[in-house]
Amino acid sequence: MSASHPEPALVPRPHKVAPRPGRFTLGQDTSVQSPPGTRAASDLLRTLLTPATGLPLAPSSDGRIVLALDPALSGLGEEGYGITVSPQALTLRAAQPTGLLRGVQTIRQLLPAEALSGRVRGGSWELPCVEITDVPRHPWRGAMLDVARHFQPVSYLRRYVDLLAFHKLNTLHLHLTDDQGWRMPVDAYPRLTSVGGRRSESMTWPPGHGGDRFDGVPHSGTYTKEELRALVSYAADRGVSVVPEIEMPGHVRAALAAYPELGNHPERNLDVWTRWGVCDTVLGVHDQAIDFCRAVLDEVMDVFPSPYIHIGGEECPTTEWESSPAARARAAAEGLTGPAALHGWFMARIGAFLVERGRRPVGWAETGTELPLEFTVMTWRDPAHALAAARRGHQVVTAHHRATYLDYAQSTAPCEPPGQPGDPVGLRAVHGNEPVPGDWDAEETARVLGTQAQLWTEYVKTPDRIEYLTYPRLCALADRAWSGGAGDWTGFIERLRRHTARLDALGVRYRRLTPRSLMTIP
Repeated sequence: MSASHPEPALVPRPHKVAPRPGRFTLGQDTSVQSPPGTRAASDLLRTLLTPATGLPLAPSSDGRIVLALDPALSGLGEEGYGITVSPQALTLRAAQPTGLLRGVQTIRQLLPAEALSGRVRGGSWELPCVEITDVPRHPWRGAMLDVARHFQPVSYLRRYVDLLAFHKLNTLHLHLTDDQGWRMPVDAYPRLTSVGGRRSESMTWPPGHGGDRFDGVPHSGTYTKEELRALVSYAADRGVSVVPEIEMPGHVRAALAAYPELGNHPERNLDVWTRWGVCDTVLGVHDQAIDFCRAVLDEVMDVFPSPYIHIGGEECPTTEWESSPAARARAAAEGLTGPAALHGWFMARIGAFLVERGRRPVGWAETGTELPLEFTVMTWRDPAHALAAARRGHQVVTAHHRATYLDYAQSTAPCEPPGQPGDPVGLRAVHGNEPVPGDWDAEETARVLGTQAQLWTEYVKTPDRIEYLTYPRLCALADRAWSGGAGDWTGFIERLRRHTARLDALGVRYRRLTPRSLMTIP
């Protein structure tokens, strides 16, 4: 790299970047060679570039943009790619089609930021000449969006997917159900959405912080299966997998409001919960509740082809089971030590059901060792739990709340909106998070799939607020999840300052960079 040929400010940073002299120009006559196997990538290139550049990028057998799929490039893996930009041609190559999709996003970042906007500008467009070889550090790089607490329209979910793909994140974890709302229709249980999809009001401040406050405004929203299937297809076209989450056996107050017989007190009529926090109403452990979970998940799997199905499992009080004669009898019949052990029994039953259908169950792990081994675990309470889970033999996705929970404030500034109680999670904390510490051995390291960010939406109602909390912190997570390494904070900030022009062109309502947000200690 030289002063006359600086390295492009790409986020995430590619594995190898070598700037070269010269520029490649896109014009009205620039066409695209797309041999067999590259159609999806060439279609995505046009879909993303033509609206703003006004260039047709037509297919041609002698186009100067060349897409090449070569299985012999096995070192690039599933998502790796190579780009060569010279004054004469732009070549994008990969071993697998998904790698080409990742390379398309890099091409977008090599163009001027105006190419990302919705405003058409005529004329030619230039890219710097460069040689890039790029392979991700981790296969799971994701973001969880909670649409149970505050529903978001599917049109915004598509935009959310676009922004994930732009930063080479490959997993949208969709939190579809919770105590405060059930968002996915289930044909066998229509009241889940007609009753469970609506609540009378919402808490506006954390419980116990200055008295309970509610807004008095009803909240509702549900998706159709057609919308969700279309979202899955839209995401797949961009190389993003949608992982659904259906909470159980806790965080089910909305389901119990619709079907009280599924709980431990079938005679009790409940409302959809309007508070935040942990509700102590949980599913029963009788056959009817187990059959309900299986029926729901059958319909979920029909909509979502993801190999991973998330079934929650966290924050499940056992108070109702301990006071229930039926639950105590179930624990005794199963040879368990007591009602508290029913949580593991329940998760094992449902996990086995998913495995029988060729899927991989995923659950939130509060200690790292409480779920059956067939579960991929998301460790969120303590970084040490990830190591405990890996040593036990689990696949692990690290989701430590002090580095990946984006519903925490970004600073202590008084202008920050209400959020999750606790110290801020600043940009530096997110970028400094290493999914696999350097002192792990090779076997432990191999069990870590990657990491993801979480945005719980108790205090997040609108897309504007989602994007303010998500960006640029998700840029930091994407950089570490893709690039790995020790994490070059100074280099990342230099790239991020230039990357914000792209966020501006995309209309992202991100939190502006300030001296406070760039502090060494958030």
